Amino acid sequence: MSADNVVKIPPAHDLPTPEPESPSIPRSRQPYRFSTLCATVETPDAGHKDQHGSSSVPIYQTATFKGVGGHYDYTRSGNPTRTHLEHHIAKISSAEHAFVVSSGMAALDVITRILKPDTEVIAGDDIYGGTHRLLTYLRTHMGVTVHHVDTTEPTSVLPHLNPGKTAMVLLETPTNPLLKIVDIARISALVKEKCPDATIVVDNTMMSPYLQRPLEHGADIVYDSATKYLSGHHDLMAGAIVCNRDDLAKQMAFIINSVGNALTPFDSFLLLRGIKTLAIRMDRQQSTAMLVAQLLSRLGFVTHYPGLPNHPGKEVHERIADGYGAVLSFQTGDVALSERIVAATRLWGISVSFGCVNSLISMPCVMSHASIDPATRAARGLPEDLIRLCVGIEDPADLIDDLQHALLEAGAIMFAANDYVRIPNPISRAVEKLALGEPRRNDARPREDREWFVSAPGKVILFGEHAVVHGVTAIAASVDLRCYGLTSPRHDGKLSVHLTDIGDYRHEWDVDDLPWDAVTPIPPGEPHPDQLDPRLMEAISARALPPADEMPRQTHGSLVAFLYLYMTLAHGGHRPSFHYVTRTTLPIGAGLGSSACYSVCIATALLLLHQRISVPPLPAPTRAPGAGDPGHVHVSHQGRRAIPAVAAEEANRWAFVAEKVLHGNPSGVDNSVAVFGGALAYTRPGFGRKSGMEPIQGFKSLRFLLVDSKVPRDTKKLVAGVALKKLEDPEAINKIMDSIQSISDEARRALADPELSRTSLLSALAALINENHAHLVSLGVSHRSLETIRSTTAAEQFRLSTKLTGAGGGGCAVTLVPDDFSDSSLRALVSALQAAGFGTYSTSVGGSGLGILSPYNHKETRAPVTPPETPAESDDSVDGTSSLRQYFESIDGSTLSSWADECGRWAYV
Repeated sequence: MSADNVVKIPPAHDLPTPEPESPSIPRSRQPYRFSTLCATVETPDAGHKDQHGSSSVPIYQTATFKGVGGHYDYTRSGNPTRTHLEHHIAKISSAEHAFVVSSGMAALDVITRILKPDTEVIAGDDIYGGTHRLLTYLRTHMGVTVHHVDTTEPTSVLPHLNPGKTAMVLLETPTNPLLKIVDIARISALVKEKCPDATIVVDNTMMSPYLQRPLEHGADIVYDSATKYLSGHHDLMAGAIVCNRDDLAKQMAFIINSVGNALTPFDSFLLLRGIKTLAIRMDRQQSTAMLVAQLLSRLGFVTHYPGLPNHPGKEVHERIADGYGAVLSFQTGDVALSERIVAATRLWGISVSFGCVNSLISMPCVMSHASIDPATRAARGLPEDLIRLCVGIEDPADLIDDLQHALLEAGAIMFAANDYVRIPNPISRAVEKLALGEPRRNDARPREDREWFVSAPGKVILFGEHAVVHGVTAIAASVDLRCYGLTSPRHDGKLSVHLTDIGDYRHEWDVDDLPWDAVTPIPPGEPHPDQLDPRLMEAISARALPPADEMPRQTHGSLVAFLYLYMTLAHGGHRPSFHYVTRTTLPIGAGLGSSACYSVCIATALLLLHQRISVPPLPAPTRAPGAGDPGHVHVSHQGRRAIPAVAAEEANRWAFVAEKVLHGNPSGVDNSVAVFGGALAYTRPGFGRKSGMEPIQGFKSLRFLLVDSKVPRDTKKLVAGVALKKLEDPEAINKIMDSIQSISDEARRALADPELSRTSLLSALAALINENHAHLVSLGVSHRSLETIRSTTAAEQFRLSTKLTGAGGGGCAVTLVPDDFSDSSLRALVSALQAAGFGTYSTSVGGSGLGILSPYNHKETRAPVTPPETPAESDDSVDGTSSLRQYFESIDGSTLSSWADECGRWAYV
């Protein structure tokens, strides 16, 4: 196959040839070719022959069938229209068995139900987002281990083949959306040799049976999203499964009949009609796709299409496939440029799908693959700027003209010398100077010999959980449990981190060995782009850190966020060398914003060390009365220093970047509360109300008891559950949402009302808490552990109001503690909750935000105040004098907050 000759004549298939109605002609017939097989629909057997001689298979639009002992009794179990379709798909797929279900993902669901708990699956690392989502569900809920490997290298599966455990190998070729090629035959042979019981499954949607039949190359099961090329018109959803093994067919037939997701008669009729034109459609589509790919490649875009001469998998693809397909993708080098190109097209429709007679365009990272978190996308080399093109049957000249005009309008190309030429991505001179600046050791900035001590509060959502996703206002407030971070200078070319509360994990790097070649520096004062840099994300994960599964949970993301900010903020060739240690009094993963306050701490510390923000100078230290030892100098912390607004805003912006690394698409509420403290109201855009975040002025600090249920929760699952309820019963759910909005509005007014007495405020909030929680229960997001906490706090001797906070389904509950609630009663309540296995935190809500403390300067005589018990002097020092680090890393967690408060005068937002 050559680039100039896209489609070769398909080989003859050794499949049964239908006998003619007339007596046999005394000569042999050659087997039908594929396009003829597509167009020719014969009856499966004599029992299915239409009594009226219809030339098109009728639609048997009935749920039930009369009689006993016939072919059919109930359409869920079997239907004549569906039988004709399944027979037809088996014929064109070189298969003995075929099944059709309600969608491509339903097909994969049927296949993966064969798996048992404690088995293992090997899958590619460049796969469809929906496939990734289902595999993630199996891993987290079904006890199935999933290994993602680079299946373009067949031997990559070998380390993960575990006889008796490896149950399935899931392949996709070409992959979606990077068009990588997988050698089905080679991998099948390697797997069967070591794990003969493993099932080889191939997603063949990109090729369809016309261009590729994986069963012929060793696959056990093949499935297609028949919504795509098999149907070809995007007027139905369907999935097709084929296999040659009777045992697998029997299992899948049982599952389909049991769950009832077989394709409906009418959709079966439409799909059967669509398949008849499969060959002729794809001939036109892939010939045009080649022209488009050649155009983009000639213009200098990185273009992914197996028909191009420079495609690394071209030789393998030509061995296992009969054509190159009609999907291609290309990179522009700039996310904003890609967005402009997609928006500027007219003939290419913006859609998440492919395989239609109409041409489609999309950006996978914000559409079909958005369910894969950004860190994972980056680690797997999926560029955020990638554009995917799915070529239809329109006239090639019109498609190319429309694409050229979109590239021109977006500023990607220009017309010169009677031809289109690509415009290089503009790079600002400032960025270029930074990238090519003087070596780090020649940097003229003074050496940083100070320790920087930073802290940020956690947060609670007081009202509006879950409903905020649907446009309802949420009320969030800072909580007086904090994350702390301390930097200590090293000056040895090393960078080290100690994550005390995440497995007590430590890591160290040589600064110059970090992947600086992957960094696009951002000059001081300029904002980070909307999208994370996938090249840097990938480089950090692949070259600076061990694999995520070899580190304690949550450690990998924390270190990626730290290094991403450290490297992106570096400017002027300056790369500070220091040790960073973090500790927290917050429960991690309980829905109290622990990741946000960590993000605020690392963002602030790195901005200070990169000298991109500053804080007011410290006052001169004063000797504590009676202190004879000059090594114990107390710094007065009467009064309050304020962090400049510009520094706070910068810290918030970069904390949001860190939150993106950790969570993909955060709202920005958590990091804003961690920076600015107090309370704010947040309304999500796009729902008709005024959107954004507004501080609640005059917020009065309130006493709360936070109770950690110690039950993990799946936020995405809980949010999806509410969305499903809304879809099923929008009137009832919208009524609940309106009620929660009223609660948030009333709470906001009460919290900001200076005329409202303290007693009236507490009474009103207690009632609103109870009402809000009742609505959350109706939405199905509470948990029995949370209800146990509520019943305990509401008992006769306490009579307190409690609600879940954050995601629900576990996590934390918040209990309002009135001013007159006695200490003895609070101790009794805490004892009862702890006896039930819950964690308790007595705290206040609505306090200070970001805090910064540099307790001394290298030019000053200085030392921290005496901690509760002063450890022996160690070598861990700055310029020969004792540092905070030795105390900070060793001090007991119960006294961490009080010790930090005594270290000096903090500057707060």
